[in-house]
Amino acid sequence: MKTSELFAKKTVFSFEVFPPKRDMPISSMYETLESLSQLQPDFISVTCGANGQGSNRTAEVASLIKNTYHCETVAHMPCLYLTEAEVLQTLTDLKKIGVANILALRGDETPGETPAGVFQHASDLITFIKEKAPEFNIAGACYPEGHLEAKTVAADIQNLKTKVDAGASELISQLFFDNDVFYRFLERTQIAGIHVPVEAGIMPVTNQKQIERMVTLCGATLPIKFQRIIAKYGYDSKILREAGIAYAIDQIVDLLANGVDGIHVYTMNSPYIAKKITEAIKPLL
Repeated sequence: MKTSELFAKKTVFSFEVFPPKRDMPISSMYETLESLSQLQPDFISVTCGANGQGSNRTAEVASLIKNTYHCETVAHMPCLYLTEAEVLQTLTDLKKIGVANILALRGDETPGETPAGVFQHASDLITFIKEKAPEFNIAGACYPEGHLEAKTVAADIQNLKTKVDAGASELISQLFFDNDVFYRFLERTQIAGIHVPVEAGIMPVTNQKQIERMVTLCGATLPIKFQRIIAKYGYDSKILREAGIAYAIDQIVDLLANGVDGIHVYTMNSPYIAKKITEAIKPLL
């Protein structure tokens, strides 16, 4: 099923997981995937390894989600280090296992690695897939506070419009901690003529290192309310975990009250986090 079709029926609720490391067996994901699928999300997306080279493992996990745990899935595909042949092979692999949805990404640059030079932007990948395999549904990423490499917020919105015009039928946002930032972003997309569903990406922050890493990677703003939580509870990992989950739930309740298209939870492969959030917000969906 194409996940873009879900938005016409309901407020979409989904999870993100990442594959196990190369030295870990795929079976290490079984318990996590079983627990997440029992929560009945609308779909589970699967991230890719560095340089896009984890696509085979992504496909393995996506196949488990789709064919063993019977939940819809979206496979991430970062393209910066991929050739046309590698993309075509991945598309063939995904089609064989019944995966119909792709999250098209440029992906981050890796120091010391040379990009393939074929797909400079996610929009290039989207255009290629639409031409070579139009049967796939393609999602794109969006950045409520603007991509770190974008010169201006306006330029980033224009880049997003290029993705949508190329064929992205839905968008999943980068994490954010201030809902007002997301609402302003939605206003800008509407003004720019972007009219596809946008899922709000929510990451429950459960430890201080995670916060520092996320802020460095995506430049997310930390509201005063959030900073106070970290300052008060950061000394105790268990208390901070519960406070982080509570903050995420509060965010989601507000987003749902304001009619968002969907909620995408970055689970960090934690069934506990996913379960706590699902139990709290499921009656509101």
